[in-house]
Amino acid sequence: MNTNCLNTNLTGKVAVVTGAGGVLCSYFAKVLARAGAKVALLDLNEAAAKAYADEIVAEGGIAKAYACNVLDKSICTEVAKQVEADFGPCDLLINGAGGNNPRATTDKEYFELGDIDADTKSFFDLDADGVGFVFNLNFLGTLIPTQAFASQMVGREGCSIINISSMNAFTPLTKIPAYSGAKAAISNFTQWLAVHFSKVGIRVNAIAPGFFSTQQNAKLLWNEDGTPTARTGKILAATPMGRFGKTEELEGSLLFLVNEKAAGFITGVVLPVDGGFSAYSGV
Repeated sequence: MNTNCLNTNLTGKVAVVTGAGGVLCSYFAKVLARAGAKVALLDLNEAAAKAYADEIVAEGGIAKAYACNVLDKSICTEVAKQVEADFGPCDLLINGAGGNNPRATTDKEYFELGDIDADTKSFFDLDADGVGFVFNLNFLGTLIPTQAFASQMVGREGCSIINISSMNAFTPLTKIPAYSGAKAAISNFTQWLAVHFSKVGIRVNAIAPGFFSTQQNAKLLWNEDGTPTARTGKILAATPMGRFGKTEELEGSLLFLVNEKAAGFITGVVLPVDGGFSAYSGV
């Protein structure tokens, strides 16, 4: 299997990927497996995770799916025990579980006079429970699995945690205040963890993808007839490379950050993969 763009050899390593039933994180799982790791795919939707695990096994890799609610510490702790029994202690943790919710999203980018009484969901109509759900899913959904699996890493060499941040952690995107704030918290938490675990051999970094078209954001980016939405036009206009990222273009960042020879002295960084979005001022 050990074929990848950086010749990163993860043979013998145990990798855990949360949110592995989704597009990006299932790809991360496949990349790690192709590099030789034994991969545990965790997702609330066990069937989705199992389908991807089966694909990895069909390719000759080692993988197993586990049903896991990243917001339930007791479940995460139990799954961590199962993974250790099946594969050994965790070496690499990819905290990929996260997402947004319509209840925490405004209908319009800008508030205008009259919106309070209009038939539109403005800032003042955001649902507190929806906002709380988004914060919990992203932040606690990273903290709790880290508690469960980092305990298996302490004091061992070559262990690494990769969190998934976002471009909206640097500059908040319109309409999604909760998701933007939650991802900003992930970037900050990445730095905090990197310092906290620096004496016990665990490196902690994050990848901040720019705009990738996935199942989660499809309704924001594409109309029902497949044509691009106005938001897509604005995104591409603000991305110097003029296109969405391709899932495979995250492979190098992931393999670099988990490679002890290439990145052994790198911890606490948030790596943008954004086609120049964060560098462009708009003029």
